[in-house]
Amino acid sequence: MDPAVPDTATETAATRVATTLAAAGTLRRGLPVAVTEAESTSIVLSVETAQSDSLAALDRSAVEPGLLILTHPRAATLKIRLYTPEVIAIRREPSWSADHIRAIADPTIDLAAPLKGPFSALRAPLPVGAATAVKLAKLAGLLPSVLLWPHVHPDPAVTPIRTEVIDAYDADSVAALRLVARAPVPLEGAPQSEIAAFRPAGGGPEHYAIIINSPAPHEPVLTRLHSECFTGDLLGSLKCDCGQQLRGAIAAIAAAGGGILLYLAQEGRGIGLINKLRAYRLQDQGFDTVEANERLGFASDERLYGVAARMLTLLGYSKVRLLTNNPDKLKGLAAAGVEVVARVPHIFASNPHNDAYLRTKAEKAGHLF
Repeated sequence: MDPAVPDTATETAATRVATTLAAAGTLRRGLPVAVTEAESTSIVLSVETAQSDSLAALDRSAVEPGLLILTHPRAATLKIRLYTPEVIAIRREPSWSADHIRAIADPTIDLAAPLKGPFSALRAPLPVGAATAVKLAKLAGLLPSVLLWPHVHPDPAVTPIRTEVIDAYDADSVAALRLVARAPVPLEGAPQSEIAAFRPAGGGPEHYAIIINSPAPHEPVLTRLHSECFTGDLLGSLKCDCGQQLRGAIAAIAAAGGGILLYLAQEGRGIGLINKLRAYRLQDQGFDTVEANERLGFASDERLYGVAARMLTLLGYSKVRLLTNNPDKLKGLAAAGVEVVARVPHIFASNPHNDAYLRTKAEKAGHLF
């Protein structure tokens, strides 16, 4: 089937993608979302965008007190025992304002608001939507924390979404991905280049492929997976090696006779630019790059590589020689059905600003320098 021609499965995935992104946008605007599973509904509000008047209104309409939902990494930072899978819940005290709750969830406020807690997490199974709502906050580019009111009969005006729709987003955004445009773009050092643009039907982030010298589809293609980095790629930040890796990969692929660079919309190892800047602030306080992500409530690396495999498939490639130092990329592509024939090292000299960052990638993330 022509990948540009939608089928029923693609249309269904696109509908779910659009529904999830609409709910994520609602959270970004500081409005509640009704998360439903079977016959039970919880109302959720992003901690980052919540306002005290919204909290008061939801408290008045709720059957039970509101809960603050935190991920395991953030809970561990606050010395909260982890009794429930993925996320924990603590009961919100009536006196807690929106700003006070944000200070619990946001580690960049820890120094300004120290001595929080102690907190006791609920031990019973959590209400509908607890972990799923945190995923929705992540998709919205917000802090991974929500306020949740269980067993609510929501106002019909509140945006509804089912838990299974949010849970399916990662697979759906891959299934709905389409090649939407491509054109020759001569690059410095690689004049025979073409850029192809991909976007999921239903919306979502756009990803790009730089195709250099039209490599043959039946041969293992030299491939680089590059996660976008605004600070490194565009501004030349010295805190990371991303800009070097991007330009170095284009040069290496051109020198090898051709290949593909996939430019993936996964800023900050999948946490987004704003959260990456928060992580940088934590790094300035003495935490390494892994610790900073975890203090924010994220995994050390939130990236998924199914989208990269789908891009390669849409371009007609199934075997790669992967230009990388990251073993997770090898595993991720292989798990998504792409045959990784070989790993090609991709190493650059450090500088005084990123030396500790690179050392952490080697020691904690297993990068092969």
